[in-house]
Amino acid sequence: MMAAEQMPKKDWYSILGADPSANMSDLKEKYQKLVLMYHPDKQSTDVSAGTVEECVQKFIEIDQAWKILGNEETKREYDLQRCEDDLRNIGPVDAQVYLEEMSWNEGGGLAIGTVLLIEEDKYNIYSPLLFKCFLAEGIVNGHTLLVASAKEDPANILQELPAPLLDDNSKKEFDEDVYNHKTPESNIKMKIAWRYQLLPKMEIGPVSSRFGHYYDASKRIPQELIEASNWHGFFLPEKISSTLKVEPCSLTPGYIKLLQFIQNIISEEGFDGSNPQKKQRNVLRIGIQNLGSPLWGDDICCAENGSNSHSLTKFLYVLRGLLRTSLSACIITMPTHLIQNKAIIARVTNLSDIVIGLESFIGSERETNPLYKDYHGLIHIRQIPRLNNLICDESDVKDLAFKLKRKLFTIERLHLPPDLSDTVSRSSKQDLAESTKRLGPGCGMMAGGKKHLDF
Repeated sequence: MMAAEQMPKKDWYSILGADPSANMSDLKEKYQKLVLMYHPDKQSTDVSAGTVEECVQKFIEIDQAWKILGNEETKREYDLQRCEDDLRNIGPVDAQVYLEEMSWNEGGGLAIGTVLLIEEDKYNIYSPLLFKCFLAEGIVNGHTLLVASAKEDPANILQELPAPLLDDNSKKEFDEDVYNHKTPESNIKMKIAWRYQLLPKMEIGPVSSRFGHYYDASKRIPQELIEASNWHGFFLPEKISSTLKVEPCSLTPGYIKLLQFIQNIISEEGFDGSNPQKKQRNVLRIGIQNLGSPLWGDDICCAENGSNSHSLTKFLYVLRGLLRTSLSACIITMPTHLIQNKAIIARVTNLSDIVIGLESFIGSERETNPLYKDYHGLIHIRQIPRLNNLICDESDVKDLAFKLKRKLFTIERLHLPPDLSDTVSRSSKQDLAESTKRLGPGCGMMAGGKKHLDF
């Protein structure tokens, strides 16, 4: 156990002067050579006491290194810890999207080399906020950003990123804001049936994650953080001129230019490992906004069987290849509600690792429905990754809702409000029952028939 505790603190390979890829015979040869060199009995009698002491300390380190690397089991444990430490030095890529309610994979988050697809809400109000939180988390963690858009200049997108809460005063203010926005029903005492009294209480408010940062949606990120960050912008109108001669190709000119831009950044800055970075290894966070919209030159939102019906899927296929071979992670927002051909949506989903759909209540009957009065929309988990497998997983969490309250964008489990009134009309109960049916099986214990909800 003593050796295991010291494993992460020292580089035993460098102590032996060996490469981590060296085999056991090479390690043994280097160990024997160093032992003869630094053994206390092999030192000359005319050296100073300080030199002897240094040789003794060096001999002890060499002996400890061999005890760990000379045994197959301890060497395997040490190599695993080295790999874990290297990943930690890269930075917490999964910090940006961690949500306690979404921790069906241990730890949650977005893994390196994966694509997160966000299906935009109808009026594109809430999806940009998630997109900007992903980028803001990258700036706070010192990651390199690549922001691509056909609608908005990336420099303007960075100026609108939410402000991180980094000091204790901000966190205290955040906690107070969470408390102030708890639903009124949580403070109402009511009588319930005796068989439910012993059930554990369920916390519906936002819970703090183990890593990552909170963001204040009402404030903008400090300018000095943006200036200190390393970012690259791709604004489509600046990359493609109106006089560009378009040659027949399976990809639109916008997609070709973007793939070339991403590939150049990955190669030039060493994210693919071909050009080792001189400084500490970093992660490239790629954000692509409104992909698939007509602004990108794609016609899948305009016609069911357009001339570029396969352009988007081929773009995602190539993009995923770039991500899989580099230290990169990508978030994409896409107006899937505008895509005419549903088969394209299915193919896009299969080419993504994580797919999340946002359904806003704005303009729908749910906006005035008392069942959803505390929320602004629903979050649908279409697909989550199952790493190192050929297939993706499906989440068993179906009942997630979100709300935006002044500073906070929170995601919670959707809970049905209790019927506290004795004078509620029968018609309103019928409305609640019909709304519950549309929720599907995700809200658990919901009647699927036409019976009224009865609390």
